[in-house]
Amino acid sequence: MARYVLVHGAFGGAWCWEPVIPALEAAGHTVVAIDLPGGGDDQTPVEEITLASCAERVCAVLAQPSILVGYSMGGVVITQAASDHSENVESLVFVSAFMPANGQSLLDLTRLPEGAGDQIQANIVISGDPPVATLSDEATAVAVFNRCTPEQQAWAIPRRREQAVAPFATPVQVDDGVLARIPRSFVLTLDDNAFTTALQRRMIAEHPCASVVELDCDHAPYLSATDELAAALIDFAAVAA
Repeated sequence: MARYVLVHGAFGGAWCWEPVIPALEAAGHTVVAIDLPGGGDDQTPVEEITLASCAERVCAVLAQPSILVGYSMGGVVITQAASDHSENVESLVFVSAFMPANGQSLLDLTRLPEGAGDQIQANIVISGDPPVATLSDEATAVAVFNRCTPEQQAWAIPRRREQAVAPFATPVQVDDGVLARIPRSFVLTLDDNAFTTALQRRMIAEHPCASVVELDCDHAPYLSATDELAAALIDFAAVAA
């Protein structure tokens, strides 16, 4: 049986995985869902929230062989963590998640031509020093939860928090050779207003994956396609075995 380490995206927390975890555990797997610094219930001060501190949070739970699953911005975090602590990473799973190469940041990737038109860039507000990003509830509903029910939106949106910009803006410093030896899988979301399908396909082309599953859902498959996402994660464990 596999051990999954689940890493949330920007504005989120470990809570986003709650709908998916029961199916993974019912299949006999072990699941660890973490709050990144500043996410969920974590109270790390904004000046201490960096890409490095996020990666360190992931590495801290890699004492056992694990499948690292990153959602959205979490793809950047697991990329850095896997390079830093590759010995216990059995595979990497990117759930509508960014896949940077060495020297690339999340912001670099969103500026590629295929990333144009997403509703995060269109609506995000950045302020403060150190800078933090916010997204209004109305914009979040359109950008992230456009295929979710009103009840699902009401459950998720109030849990979201402002997001430190540093993890967006910092390029990963990774060993691409080390990462190339770790199997990758990808969950591609087809009605995604936050992370364009074209940009997802470009990243898959640049970082070949052992398995790709396409889901007809929005940028929140943990809510809008819960059963399908859980099934994909379970299948990916077999690929990694």
